[in-house]
Amino acid sequence: MREQVVHTLIDIEEYKKSMLCWAQQFDEMVWLDNNGHKNQYSSFDALLAVDGLTGISTDSYKAFDDLKEYQSQVNDWIFGYLSYDLKNDTENLVSQNFDGPGFPELFFFQPKKIIRLKGDQIIFDYLNMVADEISSDFISISNFKETTSAGQRKNEKPPIKMRIFKDEYFEKIERILDHIHQGDIYEVNFCQEFYCEGHKIDVLRTYNRLNEISKPPFASYVKIFDKYLFCASPERFLKKMTNKVISQPIKGTAARSPIFEEDELLKRHLKNDEKERSENIMIVDLVRNDLSKNALRGSVAVEELCSVYSFDQVHQMISTVTCEVDSQENPVDIIKNNFPMGSMTGAPKVSAMTIIEELESFKRGLYSGAVGYFTPEGDFDFNVVIRSILYNSSKKYLSYAVGGAITAKSVPEKEYLECLLKAKAMRQVLEE
Repeated sequence: MREQVVHTLIDIEEYKKSMLCWAQQFDEMVWLDNNGHKNQYSSFDALLAVDGLTGISTDSYKAFDDLKEYQSQVNDWIFGYLSYDLKNDTENLVSQNFDGPGFPELFFFQPKKIIRLKGDQIIFDYLNMVADEISSDFISISNFKETTSAGQRKNEKPPIKMRIFKDEYFEKIERILDHIHQGDIYEVNFCQEFYCEGHKIDVLRTYNRLNEISKPPFASYVKIFDKYLFCASPERFLKKMTNKVISQPIKGTAARSPIFEEDELLKRHLKNDEKERSENIMIVDLVRNDLSKNALRGSVAVEELCSVYSFDQVHQMISTVTCEVDSQENPVDIIKNNFPMGSMTGAPKVSAMTIIEELESFKRGLYSGAVGYFTPEGDFDFNVVIRSILYNSSKKYLSYAVGGAITAKSVPEKEYLECLLKAKAMRQVLEE
């Protein structure tokens, strides 16, 4: 059982900064922030979960069955992540590429302490065993205001390396195009890793700078003991609200310009770009098919198709696909039937994932997985882990990956430049 206490705040933004600084003391932490991007499916402005009472950490073997059992037994809020390589649990696939960060393939925990921000309210939702700490924590977080930036030092410029180089990237894209022309696949999301070894970073500063640059609607900061995720994701994977399930895939990216007229032109070009629209529509079809596995007959609907949204770094093409599910549907089963997200695989999904494993040079792990939570009522909300930095502080291994959708109309040189555009924010943060 949990005890809930609500306070009203004047300076909510300053309190948010203090919360994140205060949370660094815990071994398990998940922070979610919509950065002011509110829509009809928003549930909060920011959400913090810390201090695990129980938890589950596992590889991909029967991972969804284990999660299903854990979620039903706990019957409480649980927070965590699903790595991309849980594909090996949903299909007869393997992951044999190099794994630098070394994250568990699935991790969830039941937090003793949950703090939600919505409007000018801060809501403390603590397990009864720690409920007497709500008042003192409210004051302690306020006192962290003076130290929010004091403990953050400038990162030394890390020697970033590429897992594959330009010529090899082009060669792999040509092989993907051969698969497409032979009819093996229609589209595949091909990714590459940038990494650094033996380098120490200031974790809080790194996340704060990445978030400040991008201000995305699905930002997340995850700390699991010595492993960290800093995520500036613009994309929602899947959300369940009572009997409604929502997916919002992104496909289609364009640069931004500081000149208003040029920026509007770039936005219009993206909206009308035949290649970008075809990418998005193919993934929408895949999402519709995935949702139909649990949906009530006739309930799958495309609420929004190929709409262009502007973020601080890029313009993105986003669609919204929804369905209704029976109240008896298990929430973990819904996620399993949609995982991994089509926007990060391709179509047909299994063929695309097979080619990804063959041609990519690194194990994706948490990259292109999902971070989020389940509620006690069986609702959930998960993002797509892109525009992200993974850091293993024990190994001092830092990694970020970027990719793009390859279709029959793809030009290798343009795809390569799009990858560099997507990598810009991460590189900028690490080189400041």
